Formats: sequence, structure tokens, C-alpha cells
Amino acid sequence: MKGIILAGGAGSRLYPLTLVASKQLQPVYDKPMVYYPLTTLIDNGIREFCLISTPHDLPRFRQLLGDGTAWGISIEFREQARPGGIAQAFLVADTFVGNDPVTLILGDNVFYGGDEFKRAFGEFQSGASIFGCHVHDPERYGVVEFNAKGRAISIEEKPKQPKSNYAVPGLYLYDNQVISITKSLRPSARGELEITDVNLEYLKRGQLQVYRLSRGFAWLDAGTSSSLHDASAYVQTIEKRQGIKIGCPEEASFHRGFLSLDQLAALTSKMPNCEYREYLQNVVAEATRLTTQIPPHH
Repeated sequence: MKGIILAGGAGSRLYPLTLVASKQLQPVYDKPMVYYPLTTLIDNGIREFCLISTPHDLPRFRQLLGDGTAWGISIEFREQARPGGIAQAFLVADTFVGNDPVTLILGDNVFYGGDEFKRAFGEFQSGASIFGCHVHDPERYGVVEFNAKGRAISIEEKPKQPKSNYAVPGLYLYDNQVISITKSLRPSARGELEITDVNLEYLKRGQLQVYRLSRGFAWLDAGTSSSLHDASAYVQTIEKRQGIKIGCPEEASFHRGFLSLDQLAALTSKMPNCEYREYLQNVVAEATRLTTQIPPHH
């Protein structure tokens, strides 16, 4: 499965911050925002990425991420000249996707906790898999309605009267039908290709699986100044309390086996002296200790 990170958009809700750098390059506590969705996909075994952004911002993403080889992955870059809806990403990345299944993640969504993603990626074979997350303001999102058996029966985009409190967060898994489905979509009243219309088509075909995210799961949409601040505070709290980093692509690549211990150590040694480097040095030291332990004699 290939991965698309959609990091475009005007970022108008974060003005004037976005005069300096695109929304997905803003810091969420101690890392650029884009590190979080990238790490989420690496965690779930994705190695081939296409990052989509504006012509203006792409050079900065290239500078930040490179081609991914340092992390044992590959990243290519495509431009979305003007915002045309989330689903437009599949047309922009058409040749990148090829004949493969694909997962799309929004560049301003931060996820943490739970094992539903791991389950969804592990179980995925065909059709589409999306998620439902309980929120207090569902009218801001696509909303899933479930029947008494827990099956999804409708999805509405930003409804005035939501039929449930389950919003669809910005991570979607699709088989290759997504390309032809997107090509046949008509733009919505907003003039955009809506991801909800893609999901509705899969629902109509009886091929949509919706995983409900557990109560312990955190989904932060860092699209406004206050939500960006909330996301930073949340990440800081968890990292301080648990002594582990959220959204660290180097560590995720190492745990997935995309980087060897030696490669991780070499990568870390090139970093300037900072908390991020210290953290990765501890990861390396711990992994080294575990690999050099002599197994006990029976």
C-alpha cells in the first residue's frame, strides 16, 4: 500500500502564522506538524509516500524531508495548484498510486493511542476503510450514522443536524477503485471533489468498513490557532509523562525495520545537540542494550 500526505490548502484559518510557513510546517510542540501524519503511516508499514502541497510550499517540504532515504522510505512531491478538495489528491497522485491500494492522511491531523489503525491496516484487503471518532462538534466534519448493529448506514458532510457524534478523521484506506471513483465525481457546491462522496460510493457498493475509535484515542485537528496550541500542549504532556516521543519518524522507521540500529545511530550522530538528538540517543542505547544482553542459561 502506498501513502499520500495532503499538505496543501491556503491555511487561512491560521493567518498570520501562514505568512511565514505553510500550516503543515508549523510546530506542534517540538516538531513540524507534518512529522505526525508521516510517522502515523510509517508506524503502519507504509514506505512509499507522495506529499502534495502548493507550488509555493513544496520547496520547504523538500528541504525538510528530502527524498526519505535517510529514514529508509521514499518520498516524492506533487503540486496542487489550488485547493480542489481532499479527493483531488487521487488525481494529482494518479501515476504515483499506479495499480496499488493507497492510504491518504491529512497533513494537519495528529493521532495518538489505540490499536484501531494497526487493526485496519492489518485487516485491509479491498474496498475502503475509514474511522469514526466521537467528538463534541460533529457538524464541523463528515459524520457517520450507524444502525443498531453498528454498521455505517450514512455519511454526511458538515451536517447542520448531525445524526451521530462520530466524525470521520483525516485517514482513509482505499483499494485501487478509488482512482476511477474520483475521476467520475462531480465537484460539490463548494467547487471541490469531496472525500465524503468517495466514501459514499464505497458505502453504496457495500464495500465500506468503518472502525470506531476507542475512548482512549486522541485525534487532534491542528487547523486553527487554538487547536494548534491544544495539540502542542497535549503532545508535551504525553511526552513529559511517558518519556516517549509522538511523531518521531526516525524511531518509527527503526521499529518497523526500515532502518537498522547502525543506520539510526549514524543518523542521530549527525544531528545538532538538542533534546531531539538526546531522545534518539536514548532509543539507540536502549536498543543496543537489548541486542547485547546475553540470554540466561537454562
